[in-house]
Amino acid sequence: MRKLFKNIEYLATFDKEKRKLKNAYILVEDNVIKEVGTGDYEGEVDEVYDLDSMLVLPGFVNTHHHFYQTLFRNVKGAQNAKLFDWLVFLYERWKYIDEEATYVSTLTAVYEMMKTGVTTTTDHLYLFPYGNNAIFDSEIEAAKRTGVRFHPTRGSMSLSKKDGGLPPDSVVQREDEIIEESIRLIKKYHDPSKYSMLRIALAPCSPFSVTPELMRESVKIAEEYDVLLHTHLAETLDEEKFCLEKFGKRPVDYMEELGWLNPRVWFAHLVHLSDEDIEKLAKNDVGMAHCPASNMRLGSGIAPVVKMKGKIRIGIAVDGSASNDTNNFFQEVRLAMLLQRVKYGADAITAEEVLEMATLGGAKVLRMDDYIGSIETGKAADFIGVDLSKLELSGCLDDPLASIVMCDPKEADMVVINGNLRVWRGEVIGEDLEKIAEWQNRKSRELLSKEP
Repeated sequence: MRKLFKNIEYLATFDKEKRKLKNAYILVEDNVIKEVGTGDYEGEVDEVYDLDSMLVLPGFVNTHHHFYQTLFRNVKGAQNAKLFDWLVFLYERWKYIDEEATYVSTLTAVYEMMKTGVTTTTDHLYLFPYGNNAIFDSEIEAAKRTGVRFHPTRGSMSLSKKDGGLPPDSVVQREDEIIEESIRLIKKYHDPSKYSMLRIALAPCSPFSVTPELMRESVKIAEEYDVLLHTHLAETLDEEKFCLEKFGKRPVDYMEELGWLNPRVWFAHLVHLSDEDIEKLAKNDVGMAHCPASNMRLGSGIAPVVKMKGKIRIGIAVDGSASNDTNNFFQEVRLAMLLQRVKYGADAITAEEVLEMATLGGAKVLRMDDYIGSIETGKAADFIGVDLSKLELSGCLDDPLASIVMCDPKEADMVVINGNLRVWRGEVIGEDLEKIAEWQNRKSRELLSKEP
């Protein structure tokens, strides 16, 4: 199947040449970009899409999330809490999630992100209430239904409150079970091939919810099965205090001791870092998922992205919806720029820089930049379009590319994933989102009605 996307008013490729083309076209064969050019394409094609008035760029790559949290957005008892208090309150609500909750929350999270330009996403599913391992399989089935390119992480918590951790017994697991399940999921689902739609990574939750032994064992499994590693790190000063008191080291130094400073790893947050921390992260080629909305929402602080750009791999992430409380990626990209400027000045970071983090940067973080993150021959056909004629962008077209950061396009008008048109003129194809929203609300009410 050959598809032609023609008459593109403005095309930003984010390839090595960082081309910005006018009156451009993209030729797609099955799931791969075959040609990018300007003017008219004269060859034979099966389908034609006229993108007159559209800005087209690579699809966004979301590098950190907790899909199940979309069921717990805007919960009154957690609205004004900092991270540790927020977690303690919500653990007692999260302990009731089941396969249905995971399925519907995955649909909700992915479709909301897709409508705002996300074509690839990860997810950090780290709690398995009362040992219910089937919720991970449920998440994968829901993600397949959406057509998103998916790189979930099998998370884990083994250090309960009685053992000096933060979570209650109801949401932690034995470490032998965690290891067994991690290997099962890699063997069942992980596809390392180019253009893969599904890969698995391993993700012990955080320094305050797993043991050093599990962190080290996760590194061994990742090396044996050649998968990536992920965790939260240096998110809050409370975490730093915990690490100093329990392990005698600050978070980055603790990760170094555990063997977690290596090229397989990407960390979420990285807010509280010293200059020495940054140099260690850079030297060891780790990646970062920058979560500005969550860091603002929980009062965690401002990650020193300006100090790290050009040194480490940086992607952008919406984080879990109970600490954001949206899945809006356009908003996240804009906040990534604005928050850095609050601390470092108006010229500290540009709109184009944060868009590169959102696309090619995220692909590099997930080690998928050999086939996603830019628009060029041989890469997967993952790209999005924004109608430059819409009201929200009127009067801002002196720089069309920057307009979608400086202004607010609200949603993507076109989303193509793996060569398949998933959003057209702002509408998700083949889904009734109102029914999904009703289902989500019913399940949310059910879970919140249970006794903590």
